[in-house]
Amino acid sequence: MAHGEIELLLRILEEAYSKKSWHGTNLRGSLRGLTAEEASWRPAPGRHNIWELMLHTAYWKYTVRRRILEEGRGSFPLKGSNFWDRPGPPGTSAFSDELKILADEHRKLTTAVASMTPAMLRETPPGSTNDFATLIYGVAAHDLYHAGQIQLIKRLQKA
Repeated sequence: MAHGEIELLLRILEEAYSKKSWHGTNLRGSLRGLTAEEASWRPAPGRHNIWELMLHTAYWKYTVRRRILEEGRGSFPLKGSNFWDRPGPPGTSAFSDELKILADEHRKLTTAVASMTPAMLRETPPGSTNDFATLIYGVAAHDLYHAGQIQLIKRLQKA
């Protein structure tokens, strides 16, 4: 049986990503029903679009997971890190295909968190200044931050 703090962190991750909660739209909800055209709209030149923000959140789920599991870099499905220009040149993956990266990285992260021991939550992984508990609830806060941005971009697009 999972430890209470680990259960709470898993609940926080799920509410920020896909479960109903009091705060409003979560990350998955903010992306629901979007087309590739809507996801690639930029609010201004040089600003990120929804598609790019979505991949960015997937990348940070991956980063926290690989720190928990002590995995090396380089296993994220896309080359590069943090932000990717989207849409890319013709032939790039469709938005719906890259939404699957986000879902997969979320699932992998929650599986990694569920495998942790309570003592691990207080450990600080190499390359970080924060302990695992902080990284885990931080990635949930990161999801909600970008869900809010996505909601704003959707409203700007309709204006």
